Amino acid sequence: MKKILAVAVCSIVCVANAAAQQTSSGQKDDKKDSQTMCPMHDAHSQMNERGEKGMGFSQTATTHHFFLTPDGGAILVEVNDPADDSNRKAIRMHLEHIAQAFQNGDFDIPMFVHDTIPPGVPEMKNLRKNIRYSFEDTLNGGRVVIASADKDALDAIHRFLRFQIGEHKTGDSTEIR
Repeated sequence: MKKILAVAVCSIVCVANAAAQQTSSGQKDDKKDSQTMCPMHDAHSQMNERGEKGMGFSQTATTHHFFLTPDGGAILVEVNDPADDSNRKAIRMHLEHIAQAFQNGDFDIPMFVHDTIPPGVPEMKNLRKNIRYSFEDTLNGGRVVIASADKDALDAIHRFLRFQIGEHKTGDSTEIR
């Protein structure tokens, strides 16, 4: 429901901005594009810029996915073009680093990328001894598998992954599967 509301609000704001850009002759001002004038689009673009800096690979040449499982979840990042060796190597290097950093309670990169403390992070830091992070190569990138048997840790992991789904606009399910 929150996702539908966010999309509706962005659509309304973007349409309103496009209408406001019409000149008195009814012609659209070519210097401004309604999508780039949308505040929510701008925030997502800024997140992608920080993502490229923090993660070390193109956010538009790659795709993020986040999955919730009964024992935790996973972060999957892959290149859009299977011939893109440069971004594939950067994804793997980043995700391997992320698995180790998260295991040590270091969530600086997601906090930088999202310009906020993602939900679940304080608990994941405190409960890090009850959470296992592992990195795996995939054909087109890699995945960080997050697992725990601790109820409080699982709740924190799921809140963190749901936040990521919304922020990255992946369309992934927020249900535990």
